[in-house]
Amino acid sequence: MTLIEQKIIPHLWFNQEAKEAAQFYTSIFPDSKVTNNTTIHDTPSGDSHIVSFHLGGYSFMAINGGPHFQFNPSISFCVNFDPSGDENAREKMDQLWEKLAQGGTTLMPLQEYPFSKRYGWIQDKYGLTWQLILKNPDGEKRPFIVPSLLFVQDVCGKAEEATDFYISVFNDTRRGEIAYYPTGMEPDKEGSVMFTDYMLEKQWFSAMDSAQSHHFHFNEAISLLVRCKNQEEIDYYWEKLSSDPKAEQCGWIKDKYGVSWQILPEIMGEMLETGNKDQMERLTKSFLQMKKFDIEKLKEAFQGNH
Repeated sequence: MTLIEQKIIPHLWFNQEAKEAAQFYTSIFPDSKVTNNTTIHDTPSGDSHIVSFHLGGYSFMAINGGPHFQFNPSISFCVNFDPSGDENAREKMDQLWEKLAQGGTTLMPLQEYPFSKRYGWIQDKYGLTWQLILKNPDGEKRPFIVPSLLFVQDVCGKAEEATDFYISVFNDTRRGEIAYYPTGMEPDKEGSVMFTDYMLEKQWFSAMDSAQSHHFHFNEAISLLVRCKNQEEIDYYWEKLSSDPKAEQCGWIKDKYGVSWQILPEIMGEMLETGNKDQMERLTKSFLQMKKFDIEKLKEAFQGNH
């Protein structure tokens, strides 16, 4: 399994099913495993279980945080099956679809569309949404899993502006493809983004506008967690991305398009994975009081140097 060294990790907020969901996903995706389980005690939601896992070499994190946020299709995950690298790509895609469909809901049926020989969009039994696509073998190579942002309601028409903004904030960035809606696709306006993909920190993401009637928008159920090496990076991403002071809490922020981010020191992940009961208690008490994380204060709390 080739693991991508990810700076940005999708973070999934479950009510109480994080562990169960991680086991389900790792059982149906290729090259997948749960890599860490941690419990944080005495948070505002009670005991929170955090689980890290890889699907096809791509890293995710999930938390049991209580019933505050529900998944919706504003952020989904594209799963690319490429026949040029695997002659059984179509069969594998259909098998994964069948497993995700158990207890799930089809948003767009698995069939041929103008943009793909075989494509479907499905919401699984936990509410997470996946876009399965059989890649055009002649197209540019893309990773197996690509997070996809859907700009709807008050941010519809902002997909290009938002992705330009993200490209300006992060390193190792570039725009991939971009396709605009033509005339005659109402309610989608001519010139808004039908599809684009872009690279941040050598990781691919995609985005599109949709003026259809959607009853959802970006929320905290799926956030993008940025792993920071030092305080300078934390300060930088916080300043660039945070646009709503009311949303700032425990490393969480919201950008001007409503997307939730977590600006997290890498060392905190290490402390959560290695700490004993007392260290974890002190660390939790310390970080629950913070908005933006202060690495020195977190280290002091962990080591008991207060």
